[in-house]
Amino acid sequence: MSIILLLIGVVVVIVLLLVVVFNRFVKNKNMVKDAWSNIDVALKRRYDLIPNLVETVKGYAAHEKTTLESVINARNAAMAVPSDDINGQIKAENHLQQTLRSIFALGEAYPDLKANAGFLDLQQKLNEIEENLERSRRYYNGTVRENNTYGESMPGVLFTGMFGYQHFDYFEAEVAERENVKVSFN
Repeated sequence: MSIILLLIGVVVVIVLLLVVVFNRFVKNKNMVKDAWSNIDVALKRRYDLIPNLVETVKGYAAHEKTTLESVINARNAAMAVPSDDINGQIKAENHLQQTLRSIFALGEAYPDLKANAGFLDLQQKLNEIEENLERSRRYYNGTVRENNTYGESMPGVLFTGMFGYQHFDYFEAEVAERENVKVSFN
């Protein structure tokens, strides 16, 4: 009789462990997706703002056509990435971030543009969005760290296949983003 009770106790402990591990996987995945949705909202605001910024700059820097086209192309490429492809969106957003920096470098190079109220307003709005994105990216990276650490450590690693563990990439700056933007008028 005591062997049966012992076996029942072991089964109950194993089932409880499985429930706890499963719930932790679900919680971590949902936290990462929630963090990504915060980034996604700011990105949509950025996407809406970019065409206005480009149109404002066009009048002042008409000969900077390639810079403006690269910003629009990067925006369109970022918007084309499927919403469930978080890692693909991260790569596209890093490229867009780099091209946006080149527009602000144009603002520095053209004093009339820098003094334009519309450009300054758009630049301020974009700066606010970028600050919000920075906070959201830090939160996202924290949730990714928690998710990945649990999935790669004990006891989570034992159940990754069974419970559909998903590894997420960090939102990191590309090497090119770490360099200063160079503007040349030659």
